[in-house]
Amino acid sequence: MRLIVVDDDRLVVDSLKIILGAQPQIEVVGTGANGNDAVALYAEHAPDIALLDIQMPGRDGLSAAREILERDPAARVVFLTTFSDDEYIVSALKLGARGYLIKTDVAAIPPALAQVMDGKRVLEGKAIEDVDFDGMGNKTGAPHRPTAFAGLTDREFEVAELIARGLGNKEIAATAYMGEGTVRNHISSVLAKMGLRNRTQIAIAYLRG
Repeated sequence: MRLIVVDDDRLVVDSLKIILGAQPQIEVVGTGANGNDAVALYAEHAPDIALLDIQMPGRDGLSAAREILERDPAARVVFLTTFSDDEYIVSALKLGARGYLIKTDVAAIPPALAQVMDGKRVLEGKAIEDVDFDGMGNKTGAPHRPTAFAGLTDREFEVAELIARGLGNKEIAATAYMGEGTVRNHISSVLAKMGLRNRTQIAIAYLRG
């Protein structure tokens, strides 16, 4: 697989280039330091995977990924960061990114990239159910109920699943044929039962399940 690696920390870029380049199935074809570099490198090399840091000075990785995916919806963008942040995970996957990896867990990166090439999404190095985050409520993969959601009613779980797909309350109400007040009540119940603080945590719990 051919990669571009973009991170504002030169030491990280150089280290990843060496570590990933040592893998027989991986070739690092370009490196950069910001979102503009990412867009230019993707246009120049058409890599199999764009491995981008999220937080970079100037133009960040999310902005770059948005432009890359607008130009090439089939692009495989994988975000790399130093910490796990729920808001960033949801934002990254809603954009259509194929994964979100922690850069300090270097050993997990090559196998995670192989999973991405195999058509899977990866979250912190682990494959997750392939959920469509186009905002239309579409989803691929067989439905399942993660263990963390075992205490919910069917309707509460349905609402949680729709939240994980990126739908807002109005969209959930239309999709699940219930009033917005009922949706809000179900969300409150889910939060209380699961000990969570907000809808983003519901989405992350679903994805990690």
